[in-house]
Amino acid sequence: MNELLPPEAVVRLDDPQTGLRGFIVLHSTVLGPAAGGCRLWHYADEAAASEDALRLAAGMTMKNALAGLPLGGGKAVLMLPDAPFSRSQLFEAFGRAVATLDGRYVTAEDAGTSVEDMAVVAGRTPHVAGLPRQDERPGGDPSPWTARGVFRAMEVAVARRLGKSLAEVTVAVQGVGHVGMALCELLHAAGARLVIAESRSELAARAATRFGAVLVSSRAIAGVRADVFAPCALGGVLNVANATSLQAKVVCGAANNQLASAEVGGLLAKRGVLYAPDYVVNAGGIINVAAEYLGWGEEVVPSRVDGVAARLGEVLDLAEAEGVSPARAAALLAREVIVQGRPCDKAMLAA
Repeated sequence: MNELLPPEAVVRLDDPQTGLRGFIVLHSTVLGPAAGGCRLWHYADEAAASEDALRLAAGMTMKNALAGLPLGGGKAVLMLPDAPFSRSQLFEAFGRAVATLDGRYVTAEDAGTSVEDMAVVAGRTPHVAGLPRQDERPGGDPSPWTARGVFRAMEVAVARRLGKSLAEVTVAVQGVGHVGMALCELLHAAGARLVIAESRSELAARAATRFGAVLVSSRAIAGVRADVFAPCALGGVLNVANATSLQAKVVCGAANNQLASAEVGGLLAKRGVLYAPDYVVNAGGIINVAAEYLGWGEEVVPSRVDGVAARLGEVLDLAEAEGVSPARAAALLAREVIVQGRPCDKAMLAA
């Protein structure tokens, strides 16, 4: 995707008074305003933050295209200040930065940010979603919708690769934050057995108690004996080394940019591992954000999110027909949508 469409704009953020430092990347506005969440995270330096923003924004372009949304791709990455700071002042400054883009970028919450943070941003710009729900309009934390889309996609992937239902498999989940915990809830209700890795001890203990899950270290999770590996933390978790030793036959999770490099997708396919491309299966959150921002009724969100399963089926069908990896097939479909300059599924746009 980066070769086809370089980012349209990279905006550096630097406000010493509030501690705001980071980047807003507008990767593409071909299909509509660049939409993607705002991440607040600890980065070693600005180069690391910039690289993450560029990768995440490109992923949002592909995600929004394949979700059939009239939105382009963008992302904001903010560096967590080392010194004490006022969270409200930092997000007010971020809101002012978003306002200067005149609607070319639409933000929402992401890792490290919350509905409350977005409410502060909304005091400075209207180009924000993920706000508290009002009346019968979508809104609030999009994490449960992301989890629902991953769950529906996992049903498809497990049936295609293993010929089983989720009640018959063991799922290794890496990360039980907002999305990971919601996904575990769905998997547990479906009867799946869970193995969990989570560095935050209180969340790990809660998941173990609630789901009867086995706890392992984050370093060990990719190699445990499981049918499905579900990365739900940060990106780059699958590299050449652990992809070679992966025991799971399905990879389907909520994390963005799960593959450390493009070659990993091909390696997984050669080993008979079905990789469900992350930007296909984790689109539930942005679908809810789009419905909120574009003024759709909340009744349309569930069916659109459940449509993630059908989209994954299209990707897998193309991969099989063309003899390419699912990662490659998804990229081909996304590129076709963007080159055509219109969302790929007009039926999904009927509000």
